[in-house]
Amino acid sequence: MGNSKKTLITIVGPTAIGKTSLSILIASYFKTEIISCDSRQFYKEMTIGTAVPEKEELAEVPHHFIQNRSVFEDYNVGAFERDALNVLDTLFKKHNIVVMVGGSGLYVKAVIEGLDDFPKIDSTIRLELNNIYKNEGIIPLQQQLKKLDIETYNTISLDNPQRVIRALEICIGTNLPYSSFKGKGKRKRDFVSIIVGLNGDRQKIYDRINYRVDLMMEKGLLDEAKKLHPQKSLNALQTVGYKELFLFFDGKITKEYAVEEIKKNTRRFAKRQLTWFKKNTNIMWFDFETDLSDLIKKLKKI
Repeated sequence: MGNSKKTLITIVGPTAIGKTSLSILIASYFKTEIISCDSRQFYKEMTIGTAVPEKEELAEVPHHFIQNRSVFEDYNVGAFERDALNVLDTLFKKHNIVVMVGGSGLYVKAVIEGLDDFPKIDSTIRLELNNIYKNEGIIPLQQQLKKLDIETYNTISLDNPQRVIRALEICIGTNLPYSSFKGKGKRKRDFVSIIVGLNGDRQKIYDRINYRVDLMMEKGLLDEAKKLHPQKSLNALQTVGYKELFLFFDGKITKEYAVEEIKKNTRRFAKRQLTWFKKNTNIMWFDFETDLSDLIKKLKKI
């Protein structure tokens, strides 16, 4: 570790659970700034449907990566990792603690741990491996992996054909073991990471989601989506809250049905977020109704 005094406090959890307000309270308490790693709040054309913090909230604490891009730009998790680390370098010059908040699991992982840097592989290799799997089963693939990369052979779940094929295509396509790429391209992190997860009774979370969707409609989500409708094929707009309303504008479903679909798809999204975060054993979980002073006490202890 570099200077272990520098700490990144990350707040994760399902959508609509109150991450934004908690992050502002914590950042205010530690007199610091917030990095948003919500992969949809980057876009300035999407405000209501992505639950961007309110103007008052943004005024309380300096925020980074909120509406700093356009839906017309191609922006991905790799670019975000690079940009976020650069901003963190700057922020840690002024602050010992920085707060990061967001529900996009892969983006959180990118900043805290980094993503593995795998080269692009000729797609015909995967096709050939898939054919072997279809015709002869997984055993010949396992044997080939054992020959080419014993380290990976000993560490991955060998009964998972996708994993075996992925490792093999890298071995074959690069003439190097798959394991030699793991952790490559990861910049050393010069900060300590604390992850706070918010969770709660599932029905309460679902009620909050339903309420939030109704609120978004009241705030003018329909108009916001209508302006974006001509660009509906853009990657950034393949997002819950917009794609359902695009179907309504296209005359495929009623408005009422679109709103119900937004609620349902947001609930599903929340479930997926929890599944992703639950896999991370480093997260300290709190009920979203926890008294904030208890939470701050625990953070100060650490």
